[in-house]
Amino acid sequence: MPQTPVSSAVSEPTDHPLSGFVVAIDGPSGSGKSSVSKQVARTLGYAYLDTGAMYRALTWWCLDRHVDLDDPAAVAAAAEDFPLDIGTDPDAPHVLVGGADVAEAIRETRISTSVSKVATVIPVRELLRLLQRQLISKAGAARGGVVVEGRDITTVVAPDASVRILLTASEEARLARRSRELHGDADETSVSATRAQIVDRDRLDSTVSEFTVAADGVTTVDTSELDFDGSVRAVLHIVAAARA
Repeated sequence: MPQTPVSSAVSEPTDHPLSGFVVAIDGPSGSGKSSVSKQVARTLGYAYLDTGAMYRALTWWCLDRHVDLDDPAAVAAAAEDFPLDIGTDPDAPHVLVGGADVAEAIRETRISTSVSKVATVIPVRELLRLLQRQLISKAGAARGGVVVEGRDITTVVAPDASVRILLTASEEARLARRSRELHGDADETSVSATRAQIVDRDRLDSTVSEFTVAADGVTTVDTSELDFDGSVRAVLHIVAAARA
């Protein structure tokens, strides 16, 4: 498959106009945004873009090349030569870096605990924002619509999206969900082990993007008391109302 280096995205016209019906979903870790967004895309027959996976993949690329993550200039330089190929099929959202399949590797703890060091570098965010808009527009044109999720999609990447949603949940609910996902349990020990990947990462990422409070025109969906199907239905209801 052809690779899509971030550097080539910057050399092309910036801020591509969005194509198709774009559903932008933001939210903190453990809110359910990835699984919910993917299912919403499947239900609507839309494309799906996980922007968080892009930051994780770049983190993997930096670590693989022994880039010092505490050196923002070095991280930004690595982003300029980032050979990313990310899929937008909700049933098979592949992530390749330099031809290597990193879809599973980018979910490892070493990535989860390091990704904020990459995601908080402002030049990196701008590079990926430009690429994300290109991907959104291309996918939306191909499938009629796209569900894109992350932390600053509703406010920075695609403030012109057809629908903008903040998917949130209480800290307790988010910790329990991610703990079950990672450790198969939500007991005190498992939740404690998960806290750094939820609370600490959100705290760091919130220094460069706002994903806990909905901006003007963004609809909040609190999933604290909703199961997975209920969360999907809540988002689909908002989309249906907007399409109508």
